[in-house]
Amino acid sequence: MTTLVFVHGWSVTSTATYGQLPRQLQQQAAAAGLALTLADIWLSEYVSFDDAVTMPDLVRAFDHALRDLHLLDASFACVTHSTGGPVVREWLRAQSDMPGTHSTIRLSHLVMLAPANFGSALAQLGKSTLGRLKAWFAGVDPGQRILDWLELGSAASLSLNLDHIHGDDPAQRGQYLFVLTGDRPDRTLYDHLNSYTGEDGSDGVVRIAAANLNARHAVLSPPAGGSGGDILALNLSHGPRCAFKLIAGAAHSGDELGIMASAAPATTQAILRCLQVRSANDYGALCDAFEHENDARDADKVELEPAGLFAPRVHIHDPRSLLIVRLGDEAGEPLTGAGFLLTAGTPASPDLLPEGFMLDRQANSKQRTTISLFLDHSLLAGDDRVADPRNSRKTLRPAVASRQPYGASVQPLDLGGLVHHALAQSAAGDDLLAILGPHQTTVLDVVLPRKIHEGVFRLTRNLAPEDFSEPVAGPVIG
Repeated sequence: MTTLVFVHGWSVTSTATYGQLPRQLQQQAAAAGLALTLADIWLSEYVSFDDAVTMPDLVRAFDHALRDLHLLDASFACVTHSTGGPVVREWLRAQSDMPGTHSTIRLSHLVMLAPANFGSALAQLGKSTLGRLKAWFAGVDPGQRILDWLELGSAASLSLNLDHIHGDDPAQRGQYLFVLTGDRPDRTLYDHLNSYTGEDGSDGVVRIAAANLNARHAVLSPPAGGSGGDILALNLSHGPRCAFKLIAGAAHSGDELGIMASAAPATTQAILRCLQVRSANDYGALCDAFEHENDARDADKVELEPAGLFAPRVHIHDPRSLLIVRLGDEAGEPLTGAGFLLTAGTPASPDLLPEGFMLDRQANSKQRTTISLFLDHSLLAGDDRVADPRNSRKTLRPAVASRQPYGASVQPLDLGGLVHHALAQSAAGDDLLAILGPHQTTVLDVVLPRKIHEGVFRLTRNLAPEDFSEPVAGPVIG
């Protein structure tokens, strides 16, 4: 068995965070046919709570720490939690992009537990006054620069994930990536000041869709050749397949339900299944098995949360989708203040969208034209009747019909002037449901044509002085 390195998440200050998971893995490895001793296990201690520390700083320091291991076979496997996943993935990218400055140590297996691959809605809270007060009382900084990376829609996280979506398949070169994440929050850890901690479709910190690396990149842009007026054509790219498993009943953290705590027996078995992969065929078979197990979990979607003397609270765990929308134009300028509307039906109208499909929206604090939309995929796609598990004759939610096709319209603020944009919409033949996947993230770039009028630049043969302080716009140039 190769060396196994554990990498923790943001704000951790003690290796107690790993709980009994390393020992459980070591004890059960032999039964799984893996030779793993305690001497093969290393626990990371990295600083994420210092405001000066950046993600590139962690990558450089991680690379330096790996060199000190003096690995016999120059390879290792890694188990990460939360922010640890993006840290190691950024190291992999740096290792590929800058081979002259980074080690050649090979990572064979990357098993990510509840990774914040596309960030966390909680990152904005961590950067708020409340987050700073909590950090101050704990005697540490909140880790501002790492939280910037972790904010939904950050330029840094999207850069990493778009490279992954458009990159090669790691499994074809013997590198295997896995995402294991809990399917619900720990209700006892609910923070009444922040509803994200009890959000369905998340583990209480990271949304399931934001953990999953089975992601997509869609672009709505002017069609090739510039024809079609202000109708935007859709192009879609899929990332390489990634093994993804929901750990039933597990939350992000906590002593009772945390994915590394009492959920560790289920987590341990899933990790061992990942570490047993030895070929691309093995990897594909495990992807298939995980998908089958996830489907079974999705079919059992009703959670009844005890509420003391009152009737239990009902949670319907529909698969969610995370849609990260970036609004810009063909020159790369952000569309500040532009409106983005989803539509449904024919003729397209936002009034026809299913009730309750929009669960949350959050603009990135540094890129205000990047908006993350959290959507109920089941309500958009249509869903069967949901029965009450206590009495199947009772209905918790009636059958929901899909409102396809789904589209989008963009309403820029600058509809006139020498340089402006015009109202635009997706083509009637494109259904945006096709870009959304259950438990998945889609990055959607909306690119409007930039209308530049002839009056921006003219040539004249009139040698007499001529005032052009109030230029005539003239037609839009081609």
